[in-house]
Amino acid sequence: MKSHYAILLLFCAADNICAAGRPNILFCISDDQSWMHTGAYGCSWVKTPGFDRVAAEGLLFQNCYTPNAKCAPSRACILTGRNSWQLEEACNHWPFFPKQFATYPEALAKHGYFVGFTGKGWAPGIAVDADGKPRQLTGKPFSSKTLKPPTRAISRNDYAANFADFLEAAGTSPRAQSDQSSHQPWCFWYGSTEPHRGYEYGTGVRIGGKSLTDIDQVPPFWPDNEVTRNDLLDYALEIEHFDTHLVRMLNLLEEKGQLENTIVIVTADNGMPFPRVKGQEYEMSNHLPLAVMWRKGVAAAGQKVDDPVSFIDFAPTIMEAAGLSWKDSGMAATSGRSLFPVFQRTNQADAESSSPHRGFVVFGKERHDIGRPNDQGYPMRGIVKDGWLYLKNYETSRWPAGNPETGYLNCDGSPTKTEILNARRNTTDTAGFWKMSFGKRPAEELYDIKTDPYCMQNHAANPEFAAKKADLQQQLLETLTAEHDPRTLGQPDYFEKFPYADDKGRGFYERFKAGEKLNAGWVETSDFEREVIEDWTRSFTHNKPRSRLTLPQDLTSPSRPVPTASDERSGCKASDCLTSDHK
Repeated sequence: MKSHYAILLLFCAADNICAAGRPNILFCISDDQSWMHTGAYGCSWVKTPGFDRVAAEGLLFQNCYTPNAKCAPSRACILTGRNSWQLEEACNHWPFFPKQFATYPEALAKHGYFVGFTGKGWAPGIAVDADGKPRQLTGKPFSSKTLKPPTRAISRNDYAANFADFLEAAGTSPRAQSDQSSHQPWCFWYGSTEPHRGYEYGTGVRIGGKSLTDIDQVPPFWPDNEVTRNDLLDYALEIEHFDTHLVRMLNLLEEKGQLENTIVIVTADNGMPFPRVKGQEYEMSNHLPLAVMWRKGVAAAGQKVDDPVSFIDFAPTIMEAAGLSWKDSGMAATSGRSLFPVFQRTNQADAESSSPHRGFVVFGKERHDIGRPNDQGYPMRGIVKDGWLYLKNYETSRWPAGNPETGYLNCDGSPTKTEILNARRNTTDTAGFWKMSFGKRPAEELYDIKTDPYCMQNHAANPEFAAKKADLQQQLLETLTAEHDPRTLGQPDYFEKFPYADDKGRGFYERFKAGEKLNAGWVETSDFEREVIEDWTRSFTHNKPRSRLTLPQDLTSPSRPVPTASDERSGCKASDCLTSDHK
C-alpha cells in the first residue's frame, strides 16, 4: 500500500517540481545516550516529554543500531548512508574526512534545501574540500544565541533559540524571497553536546531534584553504590537538557504551522559515556533510541516498530522524502534502506504481514581513541539477529578500552570509572567489574540479548549454541564480504595506516612513554596506571546475583552536601590539551 505522499513523490523527482510539497527535515541527536533512557522506553528516572511526544505522534523504533559506537564514525554513517568499513579514514575516530564522500545535507543544499545546524555536527575530525577549504558537512552553523546553563558542565548554546534564528534565515533566504508562492524546504541538524561528559557531580540530585533510589536497576557490570547512582542521575539531567530544547523546537514549529510537514528524527550517536558501553560493541553500546514523527508521511501514529534499523537507513529515507534519487544526489553508493515502507504501515497486522525492514544489523569498529602503541585500534565486527549478538575480536592481545598505563583512553573519565579502577587497585573487586570493563577478551563473544541485555553470559564456547554461532558468523562474513570490508578481505592493517588527525594526540603512546607531558582532557589523571598490568586472569562469575543497594535515609535527600570524592574532572581548554570529542 502506498500513502498519498509516496504517490505524490513519484511526480516530484526534480528539485524544481512540487517544492512546496517536499518536507522539512529536523534531525535531533543527543551525544552519548543508550537506547533505554527515555520515558517512551519505560525509564522512570529520565524525563523526556519531547522524545515521548515524537514517539506518540509518530513511530517508536525498538531496535535501532549504529554501525560504530563512537561519535565521529557513527555520525559519518548517518551522514553518508554507508557502514564505517565503507568509509576509508572516516571509519576511525578523529579522522580526516574523505573528500569523495558527500553527506545528505550537502546533497540537499545542492537541490533546493536551506541547510544548517547548531551544536555538534560531525565531530571530532577535519573535513576539507579539494581546495583545502572547510566543508560544512551538516550545513551552515547557527550558534550566536547563548544561555546560562543549569550546571557548569552543560553547554551555553541555546539550541532552540539558534533553531529559531535558522528558521528566520530560511524564510528570508534568496530563494525563498524569489518565490513567495512556494515554501523552500529546509534541513536542520540539532546536535547537543549533552549527555557527553563531563558532568557536575551531584547535580542530578541537587538541581534535578532526583533521588538515588529513583534508579530501578544499575547494570551489573558496575558497582551499585552511591557514587555510581549519582553519576547516572547526573547523566539523566543532561539528557533532560537535550530534551528540553527538543520540546521548544517542536512548539516553535507548531506555532509557525510547519510541524505538519516536517520529518522529526530523534536519536543519539552512541551509548552512554560509562565503562563497557561507549566505544564498545555491546548491546548498550550500539542499540540506540529512535523516534520519528511526520504527520503527512506516517500512516498510523503511535506504533512501535520491532524491525531492526541501521543508522545507514536515515540518508536513503531523507533522499526519498526530498524526491531525490540516490543517483542524482551525488552521494556514494549506500547499503542503507529507506524507511518509507515502515512509514506506510497502518497497524500491527500490517507490520506482521509485510516483509521486515531488515533481518539483522551489522556493526564494528577500528581505531577510536589513541593510547596504544602505534596508535592501534581495537578492531571488532558484530551482528545482531533474532535476539542474538555475536562479536568477533580480532586483536585479543590488545586492551579493549586502551592501555592501562595511558589511562584507558577509550573510556571517558568518570566517577564510575574511578570506582572500578580503585576497586582493582585495592583488591576489593571480587565481582570482577574491572575485568568486565577493561580486561582482555576472547576472540568471540555470543550473547542472548533477549534474556541477557547486559551481555553477562558469553555462550561462544558453549557447544549447545554452536549452530547459532555458526549461522551468525556466516551471515556476518557474507555481509562484510559483499560490502568490501578491507579487514574481511585480508587487509588487517588497512584502517590503522590512516593517521589520527589531531596532531596533539598522534603518537600518544610513544610520546607518553618518552616522558612528554600530555594532557588527555577526557580522562582523569588518576586513570593512568602506575604499575604494569600484564593481564588480570582471575576468574569471575559475572552472572552472580547482586543484592539491591539499600541507601541510608540521609543519602536520598536532595539537600545533602555534594561529595568531594570523585568530584573533579581534568578540565582543559582546546588550546592546551588533547581533544577527544568532549564538550
